[in-house]
Amino acid sequence: MLTISTGNKAVAAAVKQAKPAVVAAYPITPQTEIIEQIANYVAAKEIETEYIPVESEHSAMAACIGAAVAGVRTFTATSSHGLLYMHEMLHWAAGARLPIVMANVNRSLGPGWNIWAEHTDAFSQRDTGWLQVFVGTVQEAYDATLMAFRIAEDERVILPTMVNLDGFSLSHIMQSLETVEVGDFIPPHHLTHAIDVDNPMGYGPMTGPKDYYRFRWDIERSMRDAKTVIAETEAEFASRFGRKYGPTEDYRCEDAEVVVVSMGTLGREAEVAVDILRNEGVKAGSMRLRWFRPFPDLDLKGREVVVVDRDYSFGFGGVVAASIRAKTGIECYNVIAGLGGQEVTYDDIAEFVRTRRIGEEHWFGVSE
Repeated sequence: MLTISTGNKAVAAAVKQAKPAVVAAYPITPQTEIIEQIANYVAAKEIETEYIPVESEHSAMAACIGAAVAGVRTFTATSSHGLLYMHEMLHWAAGARLPIVMANVNRSLGPGWNIWAEHTDAFSQRDTGWLQVFVGTVQEAYDATLMAFRIAEDERVILPTMVNLDGFSLSHIMQSLETVEVGDFIPPHHLTHAIDVDNPMGYGPMTGPKDYYRFRWDIERSMRDAKTVIAETEAEFASRFGRKYGPTEDYRCEDAEVVVVSMGTLGREAEVAVDILRNEGVKAGSMRLRWFRPFPDLDLKGREVVVVDRDYSFGFGGVVAASIRAKTGIECYNVIAGLGGQEVTYDDIAEFVRTRRIGEEHWFGVSE
């Protein structure tokens, strides 16, 4: 069915079709619309879900963990400081191998207090063991949320998954949305290590040096296996519903001599910038990075790379640029742009390419 929707409501529509048994959440701008819409579904009895309005984001994740360990499908949503408040519980969710799905509406961190888009909130949780996907359109927010349940619950993965969408520039933007009849695309949820209340037993939570590292390795093994599961899931989604996704969304990269790498809604601006540059005779392409964890293998050899980071790791650099250097050994021109909702247009991105200085870092709007 074709409708018009915000990014937030698209996520909620996908959650409704995934039919989680438990949703526990706490409101925070600009995510609140997601859980409001889900609460409306529950109140109207359009979905058989236990909705738990908790007192904090830490409690929201704790409630999802309690429900997930009992073997039921769970969902939550948050943003920015709410995600940070969950930090301890994010480690528990991954370490306990619980396939919780969460939408995170990317927002900057204070102080100074700011409610606009930035990716530092999600990147600050990159080592918790959660899969992370970043979306660029309302349609993709819906599609990625549907696929997140299937990927997270696959027996080769069994890890929590975070769907990231830019605050306001996607969460509250109206775009076309085509919903689907999900059918059996999302199989019934079955967690092999779920607690069985009919067969009670004791659990020893302490893990010593002899075994602890084995649990860590098992998370990494599953993160690696997730690449295969993601590819299979996206391929079946394309076969069933006609929309194709991959670890990156590439635009005019086939013969590109310089590639702009970005994430989220900036990737759409980059595509327009590429068209402008092509008209000027510059063989440019855009690569929008979709999956951040597991980090994909990128085809950038022999090209100049301009990375637009909507984030920063103080004393180190842009997180995406650093990740690309670490994984590929390729140097890039790293532009720090869009922090706290700073406006970045396609004209700005085109200028980043024109003035690129490979191996250097530039803060957009700052005179050094």
